[in-house]
Amino acid sequence: MSKLTNQLAAAEAAEIARGVRLLLAHPLLTAEADPAGFELVRRRHPTLARWFDYACGWSLVVEPRRGYARLAKVRTGADGSRPARRTRSGRAPFDRRRYVLLCVVAAELLSMPVTTIGLLADRVVRATATDRALPSFAPVERRERMAFVDVLKLLESYGVVRAVDGATDAYVESAEAKVLYRVDTTLLLRLPTAPVGASRLAVDPEEVPARFGELLAGLVWEPRYGPVPDAARDSGDEEGPESPVSAAQRNLRLRHSVLRRLFDEPVLYRDDLSEEELAYVTSLAGRQLLLRTVGQAGFVLEERAEGFLLVDPEALATDQRFPDDSSTARVAALLLLEPLCAAPAGMLPEQLDAFGVELLRRFPGWAKAYRSEEGPERLVRDAVRVLRDAGLLREAGDRVVARPAAFRYRLAETSGGAAEGERGGGEPGRPDERGDTA
Repeated sequence: MSKLTNQLAAAEAAEIARGVRLLLAHPLLTAEADPAGFELVRRRHPTLARWFDYACGWSLVVEPRRGYARLAKVRTGADGSRPARRTRSGRAPFDRRRYVLLCVVAAELLSMPVTTIGLLADRVVRATATDRALPSFAPVERRERMAFVDVLKLLESYGVVRAVDGATDAYVESAEAKVLYRVDTTLLLRLPTAPVGASRLAVDPEEVPARFGELLAGLVWEPRYGPVPDAARDSGDEEGPESPVSAAQRNLRLRHSVLRRLFDEPVLYRDDLSEEELAYVTSLAGRQLLLRTVGQAGFVLEERAEGFLLVDPEALATDQRFPDDSSTARVAALLLLEPLCAAPAGMLPEQLDAFGVELLRRFPGWAKAYRSEEGPERLVRDAVRVLRDAGLLREAGDRVVARPAAFRYRLAETSGGAAEGERGGGEPGRPDERGDTA
């Protein structure tokens, strides 16, 4: 019986670890996209919810009948490194116009369980026309229709709207396109994760530019950590504690802030931690907590003098892998690491551009989307973005400088080879994806 009990406990621990990593990669996990993963999360919901609440202060909601699980990740501060992305056009990040339309479309959909694309567009036109803070929506213009379609495609990817007749992309070509949608308003309400609703920080539109950072800080304020921040108090919000922060609140905030960043960022550098956070994570109690939570989640902790890195043996916990040859920019990013790591002072823009030119010259049959006058510059810019998002470089003035984790990786070989590329038909091919420690 003891052996059976141990086997059951080990199986449960393995499922919890897998569920944690699945939700870290997919905070909105649907039964349609991953039936087996959703079933695991549904079955272990209470334990997973307690784990996320204790470790990171994140709430987990599972709706079995509607077929989704929503992990509400809250960041310790405003962070624009992971923008919403278009589901087409090379997954370009949303611009300001698309974010505005996303907010307006979401507000209009709340009262429309069933709608058509034309009816929704008309309501967005009226909403933007009556709000002096918003630029008017003009569906007669193609670029406006493209932005509108990008917003709807994003919501479709979340499962908030479902086209039951017609195709959303048809609206780009004609404002007369017919598309019928069914809207999941309950799921729509689950998408925002900010602890404080934006309406509670309402200010005059003219004041927003000057107070933007303050207002963003107010959106992520969490009462359990202590007093109301100035942003919330200045907006007229009288609720929340005003007493000094207690030791328990301070330790809770430190635990959540450190573990949130550790589980949500590619690399956690000691230099990026505050003095309080660094003291907490290097204390005896903090280190024991770190090792315990990392083990419970099924990660391997790689600790260096510069910081911390979590390794997932099954590669479940990330939606973006590195190294990866799934796109031209990602292959270029791996190739860029060699000259970047060889330049302790970093690389200047002209050096980066020269690298892009040389890369396209060496592999003439590769990267066809970058074969234009500005192609080398765009290729390098995209590669730099990949490395920045992976925590492998930082920008220091006009230079880009390799961060310590960049030295883990080494390009051992390319299947095409430079010599073959120089003959006219080669390409970098699939890089050796071994991450070698420096």
